[in-house]
Amino acid sequence: MTNPTDFVVVLPGILGSTLRYRGKLVWAPSAGSALRAIRTFGHSIRDLQLPDGLGDEHPGDGVEPVGLMPDLHVLPGIWTPIKGYDRVLNRLRSLGYRESVNHPDAPPGNLLPIAYDWRLSNRYNGRRLARLIEPALESWRGQGGSYADAMVTLVCHSMGGLIARWYIECCGGAETTHKLITIGTPYRGSAKALGQLVNGSHKGIGRFGVSLTDLIRSMPSMYQLLPEYACLEHPDGLAKTTETALPELTTAKIDDGMRFHTQLAEAEIGRSASLSTTHAIIGIHQPTATTARLSGSRIELMDTYRTDELHGDATVPIVAASRPDVPMNSPLLRRVPDQHGNLHRNTAVLDEIHGILTASPIVIRAPRTTALHVGTPDLLFAGEPLPIHVATTDGNAHLIRITVSDENHKVVDARVTRPTDGTTTTTLIEDLPPGAYTIDVAGLTPSSPIAPVSTNTLIWS
Repeated sequence: MTNPTDFVVVLPGILGSTLRYRGKLVWAPSAGSALRAIRTFGHSIRDLQLPDGLGDEHPGDGVEPVGLMPDLHVLPGIWTPIKGYDRVLNRLRSLGYRESVNHPDAPPGNLLPIAYDWRLSNRYNGRRLARLIEPALESWRGQGGSYADAMVTLVCHSMGGLIARWYIECCGGAETTHKLITIGTPYRGSAKALGQLVNGSHKGIGRFGVSLTDLIRSMPSMYQLLPEYACLEHPDGLAKTTETALPELTTAKIDDGMRFHTQLAEAEIGRSASLSTTHAIIGIHQPTATTARLSGSRIELMDTYRTDELHGDATVPIVAASRPDVPMNSPLLRRVPDQHGNLHRNTAVLDEIHGILTASPIVIRAPRTTALHVGTPDLLFAGEPLPIHVATTDGNAHLIRITVSDENHKVVDARVTRPTDGTTTTTLIEDLPPGAYTIDVAGLTPSSPIAPVSTNTLIWS
């Protein structure tokens, strides 16, 4: 147990905050209810779509963020399936961090999970972050003594890291920020977001496929997830999103998404201390969309960068997983072989956070020497088999266990495969009923050198 004096803020990724609309929860998955949550959300899509020209403001539409997602959450066509934030919060509590309690005699807390409206601009949410952190930090410091000079550490998953960076660099947060810990943050965007914006939501998703597409394209946050790096096939090489016309998308929104990244990069480069206070934890070895080509009115995503397969966390490619001034082989990066939706729950990642917060040499409890490439679809329809593609990174033959569990953590299928010579084996799981599933891929025995990987798939009815 530690006796922490610093103030810790936790920010989830896109979709990771529950939303309330006019007093009613419209986005709040809990155990075993991913399909129900999506359908409930579908009833409110027209109300949640944002007006054109909103920019970095709030629409005043009665939508409020409530709390962090406790369990698996997914909206087909927006980002990727992600598990809940209970494990990272529990680890922080185990270190002595505590939320404030609404009681006049209770001391202030120093753990602040912050939900936000993930539809809105990251600039808006960065400004809002300042309004929430400053009074809470002031209350914590008000205890005096060793607390008087307390600083802020931000622990952020995915897009939450972009919001935190804007708060630090553009909203005065640098003065009180001690450390920024990011987990799977798309520092330079993601090709996956490009495919989702151009192609739209899958038309087979119930009655709201088209409406969900309109919602996606109305969200400033989605444009701020567009790749900042050159990712589009072009006769002269690779082009940026601002250097070619993209079907269905307005030039102004694309330009603003690029401007968001360049403003952040310029601010960070201009403040040398920003690099030494940033701790980026990234996912590696997973097949990840990295570049794209235009095919008619659609985007085709590719897992290669020119001729190289560089991988990533299955959502954020490694070319985009760090700041532009930090090379991919930098010792500043913490690398963990797992997928985007599970990184913030991975034991090795939690141990990294533990070590960063306590500045002590915590031993990673999941030391492994061999990583896995794991590929599964985000979405299938009932009756379609679930393909699970697995390869080892060392090319050796290892016995690999594949376990498929439902949202109630009940194992519904378990298989063993043995990829060899670096080739990919494909395991097909048949007849899964509609629902959300977790696929855990690991070595067959506890002594296996395989680093486990966890991913999620939604099967729609």
